[in-house]
Amino acid sequence: MASEADKAQSTNRILVVALIIASFFLGSLTNKVATLGNSGLQKTLDNSAQPTQTGNAIPNAAAKPKDVTDADHIRGNKNAKITLVEYSDFECPFCKSFTPTLTEIMKTYGDKIRLVYRHYPLTFHANAQKEAEASECVAELGGEDAFWKFVDTIFERTTSNGTGFALDKLGSLAEELGVDKKKFQSCLDSGKYEQLVKDSITEGSSAGVSGTPSTFIINSKGESQLIVGAQPIDAFKTAIDKDLSL
Repeated sequence: MASEADKAQSTNRILVVALIIASFFLGSLTNKVATLGNSGLQKTLDNSAQPTQTGNAIPNAAAKPKDVTDADHIRGNKNAKITLVEYSDFECPFCKSFTPTLTEIMKTYGDKIRLVYRHYPLTFHANAQKEAEASECVAELGGEDAFWKFVDTIFERTTSNGTGFALDKLGSLAEELGVDKKKFQSCLDSGKYEQLVKDSITEGSSAGVSGTPSTFIINSKGESQLIVGAQPIDAFKTAIDKDLSL
C-alpha cells in the first residue's frame, strides 16, 4: 500500500499540473482580451483619423452653408441653376480621389451647374492649412484661373495624408502657374490668409461639416442637402436631376 508521503506527493503533482493548465488558459484569455481591446482602440483611432472614407451617401436636408457671394471661388456658370459647395482639404486622400468625380459632374451638366470651393483643412494634415493659404495668395496674384489651376495641380501631385506636397515647393508651383514667386512667398509667409481659412472651417462646421470632402447641393430655391465623403457620381445625379426638374 502507498504510504502517506507517496499520497501527498501524488496530490502535489496533480495540483501542479492543474495550476499549469489553469495558467495556460488564463494567459490565453488575457491575450485575447488585450487583442480585442487593441483592435477596438485601433479601429476607433482609424475612424477618427480618417472620418471621410468612401461609403454610402449621407444626405442631410437640414444642413445649409453660408450664401455664395462674389468673394467665393466659383468654377463654371456663375448663374447656374444648381450649386455645389465643396468643403475640402488639399491633403485629404478622399478629396484627391473625389476630384475626378467633380470634373465629371461639371462636364455632364455644363452651364446648369457651378462649383464653389471652400477650405476645411483637417488638423492632423500638417500641410493643409498652409496650402489653403497658398491657394488664396495665388488667387490674389494670379486671379481665379490660377486659383483653379492650383487646386487641380495640388490634387494631382500630392500623395496626401498630411504632408503629401512639400511646403517648400509651393513657391515653385506658384511660379509654374504664372504667379510671381517672390510676391507669392511674401504673401504666404505673412500669414495674410490664415484667418480667412480658419473662418471657412468655422462656417463649415456651423453648417454641419465634420470631415472632408463634404459637398452641399443647393437648388434654385436655396434648398440644400449635404453629401459626405468621396461618393460616386450617381450619388449626386439623383439629387441634381431632381433639383433641375423644379
